[in-house]
Amino acid sequence: MGIDRVVAKQYRDKVNQASMRLDGLSIPFEGWLRTVRHALGMSGPQLAERLGVTKARVSKAEKDELVGGVTLKTMQNMAEAMGCRFVYAVVPEQKVEEVIKERAQKKAREQVKSASTHMALESQTLSDEQLAFEIDRIATEIVEKMPSDLWTDEKG
Repeated sequence: MGIDRVVAKQYRDKVNQASMRLDGLSIPFEGWLRTVRHALGMSGPQLAERLGVTKARVSKAEKDELVGGVTLKTMQNMAEAMGCRFVYAVVPEQKVEEVIKERAQKKAREQVKSASTHMALESQTLSDEQLAFEIDRIATEIVEKMPSDLWTDEKG
């Protein structure tokens, strides 16, 4: 196994592990900032004092979190002021390998469709079984080679 494949596997493993750890985790109805503050029994003015800001600023940050308008830096500062650690993650809905496989299948279908159109013009069509076999074969090849254009969308 080449170094590129080892590194790619390490990335996939890291993302898959994070995804598994966060499985089922969702943002609380009131957002993390307000939920944790309430769990700690800390008032808005108390958090504001720890941050050196106004209570209105704390309230705004808590509201902004709910609409995605809070900065990562604000989340980090507020978490630290509550004696917490701020963590964020981007994780796929399924294992990385499945996301790649689905994309490879899509690319393979596009390639087979294009080739199939040309073959039909020459009266050389493939059966549905042959088409499915060819899509699987090409998708497997794509996954193994991981071409640089895997995530490039076809124009057109």
